[in-house]
This record gives sequence, C-alpha cells and structure tokens, in this order.
Amino acid sequence: MTRPLRARVQLHALTQNLARVRQLAPASRVMAVVKADGYGHGLGAVAAALADADAFGVTTIDEALVLRAALANARVVLLEGHFEGDELGVVVEHGFDLVVHQTRQVEELAALTAAPGLRVWLKVDTGMSRLGFAPAEVACHWQRLRDAPAVADDIVFMTHLACADDRDDPMTIGQQMRLTEARGEFPGACSIANSAGIVGWPDTHHEWVRPGIMLYGVSPFPGVTAARLGLAPAMALESRVIEVRSCRAGDSVGYGATFRCPEAMPVGVVAAGYGDGYPRHAPNGTPVLVDGQRVPLAGRVSMDMLTVDLRTRPHTRVGDAVELWGPGLPVAEVASAAGTIAYELLCGVAPRVPREYVR
Repeated sequence: MTRPLRARVQLHALTQNLARVRQLAPASRVMAVVKADGYGHGLGAVAAALADADAFGVTTIDEALVLRAALANARVVLLEGHFEGDELGVVVEHGFDLVVHQTRQVEELAALTAAPGLRVWLKVDTGMSRLGFAPAEVACHWQRLRDAPAVADDIVFMTHLACADDRDDPMTIGQQMRLTEARGEFPGACSIANSAGIVGWPDTHHEWVRPGIMLYGVSPFPGVTAARLGLAPAMALESRVIEVRSCRAGDSVGYGATFRCPEAMPVGVVAAGYGDGYPRHAPNGTPVLVDGQRVPLAGRVSMDMLTVDLRTRPHTRVGDAVELWGPGLPVAEVASAAGTIAYELLCGVAPRVPREYVR
C-alpha cells in the first residue's frame, strides 16, 4: 500500500496568482521567482505553469539548467550571479542573465573577450546589508560593466526590500530613495518590488517586479490572508489517518510525553512527520484538518507520524482524509502556530513526498 502523504499542486492557482501580479503592477514586467525548487512546488512544473512570466529568478546554475530544459526560450536570471569564473561558459552558452553584486564578478565579466551580449542586473545595497554595492560604488561599477565587451548595454538596477511587509515602516521609502540617488542619470530599467512591494508599495513597481511567495498563494503580510489579496494557495499537503487509538485518562502521547490525555479520548495517527517537512516544533494545538474539520495536534511530531486529538471528531476512521495545509487551512496559519514562516514550510517539503500536479 502506498503511503498516503502527498503534496498536491494546483497549477491553475499559479497561473491565477501571476495574473493577479499583473493586475497589481500592469506597467511592469514580471520576474517570477522560482528558486528553491519553485518554493518546494517543483521547479519544472511551476515554470511551465508560469510560462507567461517575462523572466524567472533562480539561485544556482543547476536550477537555471532545469528551467532551460523546461522552457527553452525563457529569460533566466541568476539572482546571486556566478560563484566561480568557470561558470561563465555555461552562462554564455545558455544566455542566462547575471545579477552582479561584488567586484570580483565585475572584473571577471570585464575580462571576457567575446561579446555575447550578456544581460546584467546591477545590485545595490540600500540597507539590507546582504548583497550589493554601496550606493557610492555604483557609478564606477556601472561604467566598468558598460565598457565590458561581453555585457549588453541594457543594465538593470536592482535592490531588495527589507521591511516591505510592514506598511508602516519608512525603510521602504528610504531604500527607494537611496537606489534613485545611486542610479543618478544612468540609463536602464529598475527593479525593486518583491511580493510585499507589489501589493503594498505601488511606487516601487518600476519597470520590473519580482514576485515570489505571492505566486504560490501566500500573503506577504502577517495577519492578512491570501484570499483577501486575491491569491489562491497552490499547494495542499495531504495525508490520511492510519490509526485511531482509544486512550485512557492520563495516557501520554508521543516522544517526551508532552501531551497527556485529560480524559478517555480517541487519538488519530497521521502519516506525516518532520522527515516529510512538517515542522517538528509545531506545538500541541496546531490545527490539522480531518475530513475538513479542525482538530488539534496532540503530542510531539515524529519523523514519519503525528498525532491529533479526536475528541471533537470521535467517529474518525482509518483512511479519513487529512489536510496539513492547503485551501482549507492556510500554510501561513500552520507556520505561525509553529513559530516560523510559510516560506520555510513550503521550501522544506521533503523530496520523498510525491508531488501531484492538477492541471
């Protein structure tokens, strides 16, 4: 018998969410961010569903090659650029775009003697303090790239927003101002807005937007549901009840005996655990849906199983459907209960969990 756990991905939800991005930023081109295996949804299938995007953002050469195999003519952007000079041969061969954020990368591009018209995105650190050139360095590096025979003329300026998920935080406005000052009078398109910027900060849209989490049907704002923003969840993590135990008052459940039955009660065992990507640190009370009805997690999550309190659903049987997150139970709610974020749960779904694609 096949283990019942699976991640069911609604491809039409991805397409719908891309359409919502275009509604919110109608004058901008869209780079769909599909790194981390399409946020755990499966890179090839996600890219095919989002084929109408103007470009795709990935992190590694391996991801870029998978995307190229799925969409032969897609514009693929390496969001951390190239890590070693010998990767440039693959970049040139496949026509990948490069994000340039450090002096070494500029020097290696300037040393290329061929003129393949590499498209470059110049990253500026406007306050995130991760990757990117300081604003005062931008003019020098822009000129070096513009003079490089291998680099196309249409260099895109980009930065990453640190606090756009808080619409009361002035940092977003400050970051936009710093990028504008760093760019000066240089020609070229601009890219600032991530998912939160697209929804909450229209002034950051510019020529390119870079949606990530919203493409997968998750709100970028704490306390604001995806449905309120017109987004549809793409993934449902589904399983089944594989055992129902009749426990006595005082019985402990699971490792560490972190849950003790307050009365005689049924406890359901579900085929899903931290080995599949469900968060081990999800506490007692974290919601789970059994045949569409909420029941609380009871006991510590194991590697392959978790247990739920069935007192409100005493007639549950082996084989009943379980939704760990999905259309009926937002992944953001589960993440919040577990003290983390939806990104981590989606990206953390293990390779051993089969993906089923609904077209």
